[in-house]
Amino acid sequence: MRPVLAASLATGLLFAGWQASAAPPAAPPAAQAPDEGPLAAQQGSSNGWTTADLGATRRLDRVEVRLPGTAWNVRLEGSANGRDFSDLSDVKARKGEVTFDLDGAAVRHLRVTGTKKVGAIAAYAARSGDTTPPKAPTGASLDGATLSWDRAEGATAYDVYADGELRASLPAKTRHWRDTTAPAADGRKVTYAVRARDAAGNQSPDSDTATRHAGVGQPARGKAAFTPPRSGASLAQRNPDQAARGATLPYTTVEAEAAEPGGGAQVVGPNRKIGDLAGEASGRKAVTLEETGQYVEFTTPVETNTLVTRFSVPDGTNTTLNVYVDGEKTKALDLTSKYAWLYGPEASPGNDPGAGPPRHIYDEAHVNLGRRVPAGAKVRLQKDADNSSAYAIDFADFEQVEAAPNPDPAAFVEPSGTGHQAVQDALDKARMDTTGTIKGVYLPAGDYETSSKFQVYGKPVKVIGAGPWFTRFHAPKGQENTDIGFRADQGANGSVFSGFAYFGNYTSRIDGPGKVFDFRHVSGMTIENIWAEHMVCLYWGANTDRMTLRDNRIRNTFADGLNMTNGSSDNLVTNTETRATGDDSFALFSATDGGGGDQTGNVYEKLTSRLTWRAAGLAVYGGQRNTFRDIHIADTLVYSGVTVSSLDFGYPMNGFGPDPTQFSGLTIERAGGHFWNGQTFPGIWMFSASKPFRAIRVDDVSITDPTYHGVMFQTNYVGGQPQNPVQDTVLSNVTISGAQKSGDEYDHKSGFGIWANEMPEAGQGPAVGEATFRGLTLKDNAEDIRNTTSTFKINVE
Repeated sequence: MRPVLAASLATGLLFAGWQASAAPPAAPPAAQAPDEGPLAAQQGSSNGWTTADLGATRRLDRVEVRLPGTAWNVRLEGSANGRDFSDLSDVKARKGEVTFDLDGAAVRHLRVTGTKKVGAIAAYAARSGDTTPPKAPTGASLDGATLSWDRAEGATAYDVYADGELRASLPAKTRHWRDTTAPAADGRKVTYAVRARDAAGNQSPDSDTATRHAGVGQPARGKAAFTPPRSGASLAQRNPDQAARGATLPYTTVEAEAAEPGGGAQVVGPNRKIGDLAGEASGRKAVTLEETGQYVEFTTPVETNTLVTRFSVPDGTNTTLNVYVDGEKTKALDLTSKYAWLYGPEASPGNDPGAGPPRHIYDEAHVNLGRRVPAGAKVRLQKDADNSSAYAIDFADFEQVEAAPNPDPAAFVEPSGTGHQAVQDALDKARMDTTGTIKGVYLPAGDYETSSKFQVYGKPVKVIGAGPWFTRFHAPKGQENTDIGFRADQGANGSVFSGFAYFGNYTSRIDGPGKVFDFRHVSGMTIENIWAEHMVCLYWGANTDRMTLRDNRIRNTFADGLNMTNGSSDNLVTNTETRATGDDSFALFSATDGGGGDQTGNVYEKLTSRLTWRAAGLAVYGGQRNTFRDIHIADTLVYSGVTVSSLDFGYPMNGFGPDPTQFSGLTIERAGGHFWNGQTFPGIWMFSASKPFRAIRVDDVSITDPTYHGVMFQTNYVGGQPQNPVQDTVLSNVTISGAQKSGDEYDHKSGFGIWANEMPEAGQGPAVGEATFRGLTLKDNAEDIRNTTSTFKINVE
């Protein structure tokens, strides 16, 4: 036995981001056979998860973990870079001595998640397999802050290091990377190197190094360094301490206020007003273009051939906005107000301007630039004489895309055209194949018009597009509120839907239709790399089990981004971003009206929710043994960042418990608002109501700059009597900062870090029950803890 990693884990040590000592990664020791002892061994305890660094990427035979105490919903994950983790096992209740068989999986970082305590971890190398590393990349060079290198033979990915620290892991087709941080103006230098990785996980030696620096006393500018965005705003609007939380996206977002306005363009905001250009913008700021010649100019942080922008134009407008690349007019963005601007009642706004004040005033537009634009280029959105409107620009996305070919023309049939029936015929052909050679349908690049749901049934099928920028389904332009998407039956269990987009024609909410994937009583399906926009929902799953939803982008919907309900269990929702959903972005509702029993074993992880304009970024209504982790929520307009509620809405429903519901690794920024006739909402809302509210575990949370308050406890009353109290609820390692007085009509209900609500809406009463905080940090709040009730107890340990 020759352990290359051995560390004592002291009781109470926090493991998030912790790395055990290891051999230098550039010179990994030879792989050991499974019976020669562990490559890595460590002992101790943790709370939430434990990570271990093997020092280099290894092919592993197995990992052995000791889990003392009661069973928890545990999963083993692995990563090559310590940031982007993938599942190495399923999630299920585990305890005692547990062995995870990995069959040669290539891993450097291990993470055990979902457990309160880990006794020991040991990792064993695979006996055989490819252990020859690829050649090191050559030609590493810098142009400003953009690092470039030449292709390395045998590489399937590249790892970029800055001063020995892994900064990015990129696919093989990418050979440019822009460092969006700047060296301080104190003479500090940054040295970069690139390593190639092959399909087996073997890593090459370092490339030649490249160095950049800023001179002493000089700002970081010119070819030697990268200038930070204007006003110091971050590109991703994310706290560096939580930079790994949320989805890892193939596009990079730059806020307009972090770009360069010109020609008299103005930055507006910040404020939190509904129906206001700043109040409904990301980061609560935007740039306005009102006169000819005004522009906002972005410096591309990555190589790109596409542009997405979030914009607002006056209602009733169809217009264009010109796009320039490095001073050359390239394209005109087509913009419409059709899918924005709702009016009237906050819970059910419509399209009649006479119904009341406006809300939901932004939309998005996108364009393929038709050319490669390098990192560091200047992309300008400019109002010219031929652009007839006034504009507000919120942000821009940059992404390099390429159409994916048919993975196997012999196994994937292609439709005869782009009409609805041609696609359904191809699905039927795949279903009726008796030779066993047809695996599914490939949808080539193109615009597909569809006016109803496709039916998938009889047997599993793979429906594969060329990518969401290229295979694009559209609802008919001459209609509104057309129910398009997919339905499937149990015979299609195990189907895969991947690599296409759905652009609907919904202009307001209609409950029932409008879900791209409207699934009931199915299991084992995968929905990945789907772009949904102007629909009601991407996904509604009633009694759907073992589904995987990953790598999706959900934008500008009129209800939930996705919702699991009616006993849906053992599902994985991962690495997905929502923007501007019209109800809860990510929801779990343990109702039973449509079948199914208890709702358990679901994992929602690595999710980003931005700009939800009605309801919460994450909402959990009942269930047990469900896990929600590594989630970033920002800029909810009217509601909480996270809702934890046992209200049944009049449906038969399971409450929480008795087993835990676990939340961990949450970053919540600028969340909260007012809704339901003046009730104010916090970063996290704990609402005990018609069903039991118990066994709630929350750990490692940052709530920053909430609109009204950080965490609020509330209890529902019926007939003047409280329903279920808050019980067995523990929040650990929570930081709440910046809860200040709002200065609006709800000022008297604002500024609280933690609030046991004593004055909810009419007919209600004070919060009832008890909650415990451990490792609590409160700072820059007008009032850290407000509890004037005699019915609720807040314990701080």
